[in-house]
Amino acid sequence: MNRRELLRLLAVAGATLAVPPASASVDWDRATEPIKGAVAGKAALAELSDLNTHLWQLYTSASSKSAAYPLVRNQLSVLMDNLGKAKRPDERRELARLVADLFQLAGEISFDASKYTDAAQCYTLSATASKEADDFDLWACAMTRHAFLGLYGHEYSRALPMLQIAGNLARNGSRSLSTRYWVSCVEAQALAGLGDVAGFERAMGYAEGVHELSAPHNNGGWLRFDGSRIAEERGASYVSLKLPDRAEATLTAALQTALSARRRGCVLSDLAMTGAQCGDAARVVSYGNAALEMAQRTRSGVIAQKLRTLQPHLAPFASVRDVRHLNAEISALANR
Repeated sequence: MNRRELLRLLAVAGATLAVPPASASVDWDRATEPIKGAVAGKAALAELSDLNTHLWQLYTSASSKSAAYPLVRNQLSVLMDNLGKAKRPDERRELARLVADLFQLAGEISFDASKYTDAAQCYTLSATASKEADDFDLWACAMTRHAFLGLYGHEYSRALPMLQIAGNLARNGSRSLSTRYWVSCVEAQALAGLGDVAGFERAMGYAEGVHELSAPHNNGGWLRFDGSRIAEERGASYVSLKLPDRAEATLTAALQTALSARRRGCVLSDLAMTGAQCGDAARVVSYGNAALEMAQRTRSGVIAQKLRTLQPHLAPFASVRDVRHLNAEISALANR
């Protein structure tokens, strides 16, 4: 990833979004008189929207998430250039929505590459642009992704207030979308990290409501939650709550479903943790090595972070050669 170029885009975006459109100096009726010009503008915005959708699809299908970054960076440059020139309020709102959409994708790529500061900046700008676009669902998702940084840093008490804000935003969004259920699912993980079993079960139970929505209830891009992740998220939460038997049963079931390489690697890492919690070295080695292979193949920082979280729990098995080898290989991930 070209971090310097990303930081430049972040600076440009922040400055552009901070400057309000000069609506008072423009005669909008006169500016929109040429029908041909208005249609061309709508067509261009539609093309930009379609490209955003394509980039999310590319990111989702790529085994190495950073492969999508050059195209995302180029699209962000185009969007920011157009946003800076936009004069009509409706055009600026639509461009702000597209910018918010793509900064969430840029944040996801940074997050997967363990560039957490860059990801946080992307999510913050996405939230700012979502607010300008008056899109509560997009705004709630930006806040939820930002809260993920707290979850992965095990700073659950810091993530929870942000998720509560996201929940309030989602309640002002579309009732046909799954946003509020996704926020609740992530909130459940934060509550599990804090050891609040009752709160976790309540929030996760609410998240199950996604199954009652009629399709389509997500867009496959910045909102992909359809309930298919609930089993693996519930299992990971049981790991946080130190309930390894429940975690193993839930995660093993999740492993039998169609998972992306990154999601499979995370589930395998969590299963290795259940082995550590149960004192089962064989389970630690089996699942840990499988997760390690996924991390090496995908170069996913998310799986690598999961494995680094496992490392302190390997100390009781220091006499087992295979566990020592696994520990060494996890440490080597940071140097590749």
